[in-house]
Amino acid sequence: MKTVSVRSLRNTPGALWRSLKAGTVALTANGVPKALVIGIESEDLEAALAAVNRARAQLALTRLRAAAQAAGTDRLSAEAIAVEVRAVRRAR
Repeated sequence: MKTVSVRSLRNTPGALWRSLKAGTVALTANGVPKALVIGIESEDLEAALAAVNRARAQLALTRLRAAAQAAGTDRLSAEAIAVEVRAVRRAR
């Protein structure tokens, strides 16, 4: 994947447009990836935004599942989950 720094974007914005021809570009600040820039056709804006939102939701779900597995909570029974929910509700 091609990367473009924020500084480069500020100084030579055309480099980003040229890089997008090859696909997705990672925008970096101090060498750390901060954003992805994807090229789209103008008529595809809404569809592209919906696809990005689905991908972000899927990434969040993957992180939640990994955290549950690391904590061991992925193996809780339905009854154990119900007990936890009741305890939290009582604490409110």
